[in-house]
This record gives sequence, C-alpha cells and structure tokens, in this order.
Amino acid sequence: MYSFKKILFPVDLSSVAAMIAPLAREMAEKFEAELHVLFVARVMEQYAHVYVSGPAITNFESELVQGAEKKLQEFVDETFGGLPVVAKVLSGYPAEEIVDYARKEGMDLIVIGTHGRKGLERIIFGSVAEHVVKNAPVPVLSVNPYKFAKA
Repeated sequence: MYSFKKILFPVDLSSVAAMIAPLAREMAEKFEAELHVLFVARVMEQYAHVYVSGPAITNFESELVQGAEKKLQEFVDETFGGLPVVAKVLSGYPAEEIVDYARKEGMDLIVIGTHGRKGLERIIFGSVAEHVVKNAPVPVLSVNPYKFAKA
C-alpha cells in the first residue's frame, strides 16, 4: 500500500479550492501526512512587449505575491485550522511550478481540482490540472469539484 507522507494541494484561491479542501484535509489526516498548500502567482513577462515597463511589471508581481501570501494564510487558517500545513506562494507558470515543487519537496501525492478557469481563460492559459497529471513525478488525484463537493 502507498504511504502518502507529503501531500501537495495546489490552489488558485477560488471557490473551487474551497470545494476540494475537505478532501485534501481528509487525505492528510488519514495518512498522517504533511500537507503543503501552494499558490502560484502567474508571471506577467508576456506583457513586456505591449509597452509595459519592466519595473511596472516587477512591482505588480511583487504586490501580487504579497497579497497572495495574505490570502493564502487566511485560506489555510479557515480551512485547515489545527492541521500542520506548509503554505507557500511562488511566482511563475502554475503548471510548471506545481510539478517542480512536487519534485523538489519530495511530495508523495498531488490533490488538484480539474476546474478553475472556464471558457476563454482556459483556452488562453490551458489546463493546469492537465499539465500536472501528464508531468507529475508522483500520483495525482484530480477532482472535479462540481461532481465531488458534498452538499
């Protein structure tokens, strides 16, 4: 049987993350695992070609990370109170950073939602979950929050 001692739960801080969080919590409790909750702030370098200055982009990314750190800590406190959690905010391309984090930190399992973005956003940015499932170095539990969420 697998022993999941380190579980990664990447979040986008949307309502979808809150729908899947009870499953991530239950998995961590059941396996007595260390739960890592990760948010990746998307880098904005793709906007440099539209005459946005580098310093403006850097300042915006810095503010985004600071805001995300506060929001992530609030999310962790509300959702995982009493559970030992490692909360981390990184900058980069979410799918790549999630896979790299899992590899570098020795994760045993990734729990990820299948739905975050919809419509045009999904077409432009692609599916983070799909990339993670295809490239993760560990098993991935992908969850459709709209079919899983308990009423």
